[in-house]
Formats: sequence, structure tokens, C-alpha cells
Amino acid sequence: MRKIIFDLDVLRSFVTGMELGSFAKAADRLGRSTSAISAQLKKLEEQAGTPIFRKAGRGLALTEAGETMLAYARRLLDLNDEAATAIHGAELEGWVRLGLQEDFGETLLPDVLGRFARAHPKVRIEARVVRNAELVERVTSGKLDLALAWSDGFRTAHSDRIAEVPMCWVGPVHGAAHWHTGSGEPLPLASLEAPCLLRSIATKMLDRAGIGWRISFVSPSLGGLWAATAAGLGLTIRTPLGLPDKVRQLSPGEAGLPLLPKLDLVLHRAEAEASPATDRLASIILQAVRQTVEATPQGRTFADAPVTMSSRPETVG
Repeated sequence: MRKIIFDLDVLRSFVTGMELGSFAKAADRLGRSTSAISAQLKKLEEQAGTPIFRKAGRGLALTEAGETMLAYARRLLDLNDEAATAIHGAELEGWVRLGLQEDFGETLLPDVLGRFARAHPKVRIEARVVRNAELVERVTSGKLDLALAWSDGFRTAHSDRIAEVPMCWVGPVHGAAHWHTGSGEPLPLASLEAPCLLRSIATKMLDRAGIGWRISFVSPSLGGLWAATAAGLGLTIRTPLGLPDKVRQLSPGEAGLPLLPKLDLVLHRAEAEASPATDRLASIILQAVRQTVEATPQGRTFADAPVTMSSRPETVG
């Protein structure tokens, strides 16, 4: 069997198109024509020896082989970019101000900072872990260069919707079952201080389902919220990302609770043209988010959605 050597430029066009949800957008991003991207995709399918796309309405979706190809393409590109970074990383200098939502302070932040610091020891990072509203305000006012935040529908001037994560009801490891919505008693809710996006979603969904509720505990921090939930003072809603061992995700429909929607995760940038150090940190954040979200049941980054191309190649589909 002959050895296949995949072209990294082709893989980058493939991955970029899937992550942007459009090969026309990928062409713009990479400075190529759509016909050139089309030719690259044809080459990729020929090398793979099997279809990697299937028709999905007016767009394209991945076949099973395509999903496998995408996972390996990402790994190959990551390794290539890490090699380039290892060689040239010491050249980057400067200062990057990063903000993250509290859910990522203990899970994502150490990995991101560690990977960045090893590759770019001359770059100084100032990290701030705060609530959504403050993150958005600091990006728009120029006090942060990057911010990873849950979306309430508002988008800053330079932002990318990078993932979609399921929300879930969260209760103590033991004892949540006795709070059944059919008991006639208002459901006790533990919440962060207002304004809180997830608190608003929880009460909206309960109201829509005709379920009474009361705020039983309010905390200024996520740590306090976890402590109250673990102690059985009330249920709360978050995402499965970063749940501590002392609480558990309730199964869908458990205790008569309504199903919850998914939540968009957005990376905000202060400027359209950021510094090389900021761009590199954003790249590492995107890689870390992708690995974390794709390990979460029903979570997805925007590389597995049907994609579009303004001039669809006949060979792809």
C-alpha cells in the first residue's frame, strides 16, 4: 500500500472551512479563490480515497470518514504550528490581557497559561477571571485584549462564536431527588448575584414550564455557588464544563425539571488586528476550548456544522 502524504496547506483550508462554517469564508481568510479551495478539497478526497463530504440541505456535512479526517487534520496542523512556535516562539514579546468566565478559571486557564508560557517566555500575561458582564465591558473599553465569555446575544465588534455547550441542572451528589417539581413547593434555586445570564435562563425555563421557584441562596462567586449546591441549599444551572466532584449533573427530565437550551461560547477581541502575541494566545485558547468542549456530551465547536461554499465543487458532496 502506497504511503499517503497529506498537504498541510490543503488540510488548513479544510479545517478553516469547517471551523468557519463556510469554505467561501475560508477562501477569504486564507487569501485564496473559492475555485482554489474547491481544487484542494478534491485533492483531499482523492488522497483519502473515500468521500469526506455529504450533502446536507444547501450545504455540506462530513461523512464518518470526513470526521476522522478532520480530527487528524487538526492534530497534524497543531503539531506543525507547535513546531514553528518552538523554533520562533522566543521572538514574541509584549503583554496580553486575558479575561475568562469563572467556569474556566480552574480548568482551562492553567493549561492555556502553561502552554503559552513555555512557548513564549518573553510575553507577559495578565489574566482576570470575572463575570460575563465585566468581561464584555472590559473588552469594549480596551482594558482586555481577549475575553472568553458565555453569550447573551450581544456581540462585540470583533468576536467569534466558537462553541455551543449544553446547559444542565446541577444538584448535590446525594439528595437532589427529593426536590420534585410536582410536590407543590417552590423549587429552591442557588444563584450568582444578578445580573446573571444563567439565572435568567433558569427562571425563564421554569416559568415557561409553569413551575414555581424561589431564590434560596445568592453568591458573588462560583465557589460559593458550588458550596451551597453541594450542601443542598438549592439547585442551580451551569454547563458540564468544570463541575466539581461535590456536585452532579442531573439527568434530563430528572425531578420533573424542564430541558435546558444550549449556550454559545464567544471569544471577544479588543481589536480586529491584534498583536502577534495576542493572536497566538487566542489560537491556544481555541485549541484548548475545542479539546474541552468536544469531550463533553452534546457539546460542539463549530467545525461539525454543515458548511457552505458559494461555488460548490461537483466532486464534493
